[in-house]
Amino acid sequence: MYVVRNFPRIFGSIAQHSVEFLFPSSCPLCGARVSTHGELCADCWTAFNWIGNPKCCRCGYPFPANLDLGPAPICPRCAAGECVLDLIRAACTYDDAARDAVLPFKHAGRVINANFMSRAMMWALRDINISPDIVMPVPLAWRRLFHRGYNQATLLARPIAHAFGVPMDLTSVHRKYRPNMGHKNATQRAENIHGVFDVINPDKIRGRKILLVDDVMTTGATFSELHRVLTNAGASAVYGVVFCRVVRAL
Repeated sequence: MYVVRNFPRIFGSIAQHSVEFLFPSSCPLCGARVSTHGELCADCWTAFNWIGNPKCCRCGYPFPANLDLGPAPICPRCAAGECVLDLIRAACTYDDAARDAVLPFKHAGRVINANFMSRAMMWALRDINISPDIVMPVPLAWRRLFHRGYNQATLLARPIAHAFGVPMDLTSVHRKYRPNMGHKNATQRAENIHGVFDVINPDKIRGRKILLVDDVMTTGATFSELHRVLTNAGASAVYGVVFCRVVRAL
């Protein structure tokens, strides 16, 4: 009777162990054996420049580790009111290790990387007290979505929304197609992104606190433009989290 009543659980456990035996978990970056599907091995984990303290309490810009800047340091740009969102966090800096994780994830269908990337992003949010009403992946233009087959930001946002216990909004903001911004400077990026987003469901935005999710922050132009259109639509706060950010001298 016990076996019959618990058959679904027992069968599920057997199936899971069978899959793990036939297809053992491996590090998505180097292929080394790991204990959990999608996690990084120790060598790959230590290759990343994870952002800890001290960092700017508003935009998360990392400061040199040997500086004692007090409990709530702030970078010169945020002190001057130049933060592109109300709050930003990044899991790591953009370097060779981050590039080798992000580019295959973004352009070559290596979607398994979303597992450890999204977990690292949730870790990056651990030290701030935010309670978003909506998690919104940075929208992708339909033309680029059709070509790529998926929005990498959506894959990162889904487990983050689940962790916060809030809905993921995929429909309130539409993005027009513009040429790739890969080799543009900060001024060109800001000009290129201006006017690219349209809020098409303002009732879902008004009065809400929104957490934007993306893979990389380069100059912050995309976040800045989204902040503009979302606050114009009545959002009460707009936060952001990325897997990695480009770090330039302040």
